[in-house]
Amino acid sequence: MKLTNRTILITGGSAGIGLAFARKFLELGNQVIVTGRRQEVLEKLKANYPKLHTIQSDVADPAQIASLAKRVKASYPKLDVLMNNAGIMLHKNLAAPAADLEGLTAELDINLGGVIRMTSAFIDILTANRGTVINVSSGLAFVPLSSAPIYCATKSAVHSYTQSLRFQLEQSGVEVIELMPPAVKTELSADLPERGLVALISTDELLKQTFAAFKKGKLEIRPRTGKSTRPDAALGTRIHEPAALEGLREIGPGLMR
Repeated sequence: MKLTNRTILITGGSAGIGLAFARKFLELGNQVIVTGRRQEVLEKLKANYPKLHTIQSDVADPAQIASLAKRVKASYPKLDVLMNNAGIMLHKNLAAPAADLEGLTAELDINLGGVIRMTSAFIDILTANRGTVINVSSGLAFVPLSSAPIYCATKSAVHSYTQSLRFQLEQSGVEVIELMPPAVKTELSADLPERGLVALISTDELLKQTFAAFKKGKLEIRPRTGKSTRPDAALGTRIHEPAALEGLREIGPGLMR
């Protein structure tokens, strides 16, 4: 992946992984636009990083995506990178009826629907500019965390969707990259224990490994924690063991410790 002189749009770029990538891409001299749901957060972000472009938009809302696409295509005609990063993780008890059936699928609307709709809304400009799509899935697509079943299912679906997208676009000149991070120390993983079965890595380490993979032209990027696997009976949130074994065959050691 070319890392300089790009115009890059990052969803969910006001915090966590998205902000870390936005800052790194800015350091490399790129034009970077980030979206987020909260205008007040974006305003503070702009004050801290004046070169960063910010736009309020919610990837769960198709109308807002359509409006975003119209605005970005008009204001940034050289857009050639879309990073679908926005996501939420909710812990769900599937053994009990959900009080809010509409809210039950919030992760689907953001984590999966957002990726699909954003890609569709921007595929014309990305094709015209022979650009790059970066979809952020997760190592939990392969090794599901039982306490976050819908989140893990959405990331598994993003993985499948990205493979099909890459196949369909292989003659278009659009590069399709999937980033499958392990658990990263951000607000999203705040409920996960620092010690136990799930190993967390820092955003600095994630950036280091990911940008090294970008430079090598890798299309499927699986950052490692550098830890081996071991069970921990004290952990309250459990990895689904049969799926974990199958997933580790897919991604290799390093996601868990």
